[in-house]
Amino acid sequence: MNPARPARGELAARLRLIVITDRELARPREVTDVVAAALRAGAPAVQLREKVLPPRDTLPLARRLRTETEAARALFFVNDRLDLALAVGADGVHLGSDDVPVSAARRIAPPGFLIGYSADDPDAARTAVADGADYIGCGAVFPTNTKKDAGRAVGLAGLARVVEAVDAPVVAIGGIAPASAAGVFRAGAAGCAVVGAVMAARDPGHVVDGLLGAGGAEVS
Repeated sequence: MNPARPARGELAARLRLIVITDRELARPREVTDVVAAALRAGAPAVQLREKVLPPRDTLPLARRLRTETEAARALFFVNDRLDLALAVGADGVHLGSDDVPVSAARRIAPPGFLIGYSADDPDAARTAVADGADYIGCGAVFPTNTKKDAGRAVGLAGLARVVEAVDAPVVAIGGIAPASAAGVFRAGAAGCAVVGAVMAARDPGHVVDGLLGAGGAEVS
């Protein structure tokens, strides 16, 4: 875990791409194999999203991903589960409206711990940042089948409104692929978070290359 929260510019660069796990989409491969390929291609961040496995089975997976991301000097986030993120020494947690409030998570979190929050509404995004969120995950930007409760797609215009509302990096999520990522960056997003584009890819590293190269700049 980083001893201090990175400055906004540094954090934005490290959030250029967040690869979000999905065991079903990764099959017949293991999630860890797909993540390893993404990390070799330079993915700067990984988020463990696990909605099915019980905590006792999720913990070993989280520990392994923590080890792999640490070796690659990539950020590691856990979706929803603040307790699990803290238990494995993750760099941060990504929260939604049904999870522990950002303000409560900030009080519990150690120095350097990053908190992301999902919001497609500018007011909700502003409140989350005021409460201590380090970045906002905005979406679904485009229609997606990988998150059943994603709701109506907000489009690039909706993404831009959230970007303009907060003084924090905004990461776009929902239906993003290399072909559409450039538009996301033009709308002002610091990065994009992807599930199916990488998890279901025959060549995850090739997709990561395309996503990192979108918009004319790459992670250094």
